[in-house]
Amino acid sequence: MTGTNTAINLSVFGIFVLLTLYIVYRASTRNVSASDYYAAGSSFTGTQNGIALSGDFLSAASFLGISGAIAVNGYDGFLYSIGWVVAWLIGLMLIAERLRNTGRYTMGDVMAFRMRQRPVRAAAANATLVISLFYMIAQMAGAGGLMALLLDVHSSVGQAIIIAVVGIVMVLYVLVGGMKGTTWVQIIKAVLLILTVTLLTIFLIGKFGFDMSAMLDRATQKSPLGEAVLSPGVKYGASDLSKIDFLSLALALVLGTASLPHVLMRFYTVPNAREARKSVVWATWMMAIFYSCTLVIGFGAMALVGTDKITGAPGGENSAAPLLAFQVGGTVLLGIVCAVAFATILAVVAGLTLTASASFAHDVYANVIKHGEADPRDEVRVARITAVCVGVLAIVGGIAANGQNVAFLVALAFALAASANLPTLLYSLFWKRFNTRGTLWSIYGGLTSCVLLIAFSPAISGSKSSVFPDADFAFFPLSNPGIVSIPLSFLAGFLGTILSKEPADPAKQSEMEVRGLTGIGSDLR
Repeated sequence: MTGTNTAINLSVFGIFVLLTLYIVYRASTRNVSASDYYAAGSSFTGTQNGIALSGDFLSAASFLGISGAIAVNGYDGFLYSIGWVVAWLIGLMLIAERLRNTGRYTMGDVMAFRMRQRPVRAAAANATLVISLFYMIAQMAGAGGLMALLLDVHSSVGQAIIIAVVGIVMVLYVLVGGMKGTTWVQIIKAVLLILTVTLLTIFLIGKFGFDMSAMLDRATQKSPLGEAVLSPGVKYGASDLSKIDFLSLALALVLGTASLPHVLMRFYTVPNAREARKSVVWATWMMAIFYSCTLVIGFGAMALVGTDKITGAPGGENSAAPLLAFQVGGTVLLGIVCAVAFATILAVVAGLTLTASASFAHDVYANVIKHGEADPRDEVRVARITAVCVGVLAIVGGIAANGQNVAFLVALAFALAASANLPTLLYSLFWKRFNTRGTLWSIYGGLTSCVLLIAFSPAISGSKSSVFPDADFAFFPLSNPGIVSIPLSFLAGFLGTILSKEPADPAKQSEMEVRGLTGIGSDLR
């Protein structure tokens, strides 16, 4: 261990948890309806929601995973950041305004708007639950690695207990605060995270006399790969297969962002489409600043800590940022960085849990089981019960995936979102002929193909970095299946529509188009 003062680290983290739980409790006193619980009563401004949106999106993958990926792989690790920043243009130009005007609480509201309600809502809820669980497992894995470093816990049992504690706290956020409380947690966390990485970046460059070239020279000396880390190709250029794998990863990152359920749900927390667009602009600027800092932090960790020390530490690549913080500012800065990273995990997982529970309660319970006649109080009660169940599943999955690179695991969730959700959303919003069969084929075709290809890929078995490194049942050669499953979902939606004899509803299509463009007729206005 690095001589960390555990008391300092835990004190900083404890203060954050107590402060945010108090804020969540205060926010919960105003949760009087389903709209308050799911969408915070659409009461947040575009600026507030944009900061919260960046907080929802800037996860352990962003802070720990990407910093570690850059510290180990150099230039190729930064490719994650580029994909995630560029991806917001799709959300801004194609998704945000129409989604906000057309839906109420969940993605299923949009997909089922002019389709048969029950099968489409059930499909949308299934996709949301699977994607959210994949994403949460990645966050939980990050929590295990981070606290292993923070508390010097090396045993698998100890790390499993830590992951369980994370799960319990994040479920408390959701049960008590709903969307309003969770949003304030995201805002606080986003501001803390941006301030932390900005200050760490300034301190780090100051260590080298504000000379980036000097830092990069030291980084190449401390990496076994030498100057190769400053150029593309270390991870994704060694063979034709690795280049295809990179293209698949890029597709998943760029197309998956605008179709993540917990990101889409946040567009309902603002009063109108103008504020929804403003949210995306604010979120994009926040993330551009953040990812610029991670580039410096990653190469700084390579220069000051060294690649070998990072890969050998508890948590592996995910420990790069905390180890760098200790090197630059000692135990106090390490405590702050670890606490902020841990808060990041708590806040993101709380948002994911809320999204998954809202999708089940609103789409399945209220509209499939109760045929749209559910009592709002019963619906919120079901959402809270679902949050507990989702939390348990996330804890079990996080324990199984502990030690994996968080950014890599999250990339699989992006592939799932881009495969199951994006084609269906774009068809629903822009293709008049699109019908129920096309919707179901698109969702299930993308979701099923992506899950199967992941299950039989090197991400799960067959290599040293797999979830099950001692087993080998992989027959699909790519670690990320996006290049196959995303086009397959578009094709399935197209074929399902043209092969179906069920006609589209022109009246519903016209209503959806007017609402999408103007907001007229929306229940939220």
